[in-house]
Amino acid sequence: MTRIITARALAVSAALLAGTTAVDAASAQAAEVKITPLGSHAGEFCRFDRALILEDPDGTRLLYDPGRTVAGGSDPRLGKIDAVLVSHMHGDHAGDRHLPAPGAGTCAKPDVSAKATPNTNAANIAIATDAKIVTGSEMPKFFAGKLKALGGDPKKSVLVRFGASTKVGGVTITTVPAVHSNGVAGAMVGGDLGKMLDAAGLTAYAGPPTGYVLTFSNGLVTYLSGDTGVTAEQKTVVGDQYKTKLVVMNIGDTYTTGPMEAAFVINDLIKPTSVIASHANETGTENGKVVGKRTLTFIKASKVPVHVPLSGNTMSFDGSGKCTAGC
Repeated sequence: MTRIITARALAVSAALLAGTTAVDAASAQAAEVKITPLGSHAGEFCRFDRALILEDPDGTRLLYDPGRTVAGGSDPRLGKIDAVLVSHMHGDHAGDRHLPAPGAGTCAKPDVSAKATPNTNAANIAIATDAKIVTGSEMPKFFAGKLKALGGDPKKSVLVRFGASTKVGGVTITTVPAVHSNGVAGAMVGGDLGKMLDAAGLTAYAGPPTGYVLTFSNGLVTYLSGDTGVTAEQKTVVGDQYKTKLVVMNIGDTYTTGPMEAAFVINDLIKPTSVIASHANETGTENGKVVGKRTLTFIKASKVPVHVPLSGNTMSFDGSGKCTAGC
């Protein structure tokens, strides 16, 4: 009889445990990732807009490519930042200069007169928010030097090269290849070497540029393209391996993929659930309405919903990559 009671108790316990596990899994899936653009002008998608805050359901907050539209480490829109992600060293991504305050200048011509060199806006923000800087290639050593020069901990510059990953809070971060350049301007190098580079018309080299694949605690997998052309890895790694459901895609043309090339990446290579347009290099909206030629072309050419990142407007995404609010 004792054995029968024990067996029944075990069966009940197993059923309860299975139920709890199912509830926990459903709760994790229902939790949402929040993405907030930090552009130059509230409610608009403007020329220099690249920066995004991506917040995991567990509260982990990542700042992606702060560039020129985050008004330094004192920007009131920042809040808590756990890690800064920088795709490559160009000034509009790492931040050679920036807005003196949100809304400075116009959407077509933001006022980015505040100087951030030789430190970079990314390093200044990391110091102000006590955040890590997570990069691939040869960039971690560069940022370690900047953090040390600013009185911070160089070990907070974290390396994650292609094929590996690291975790910040509930978010798993890996880097993926991008096809672009990654020169470090003389102004970011500073000193005599920086002056010599500028005089020779050269830049220092920080290794290949990167994109990021982020896996959030609710299961959402997101690709941040950085600046890139079309790559084979967008299919084999981003699409096939990681099965990415949300993409942040550059559409700026000339320097990166244009809107039609970007649409090919979305429609034929990655095939996500939805996409956020980025790096349009134009006045994308006026009064929140899409007017930019590149942005409109990309929206029309994409076979999945395209969400326009209006500065300050928080978008929420479930684990399947579907926007549930703010889009």
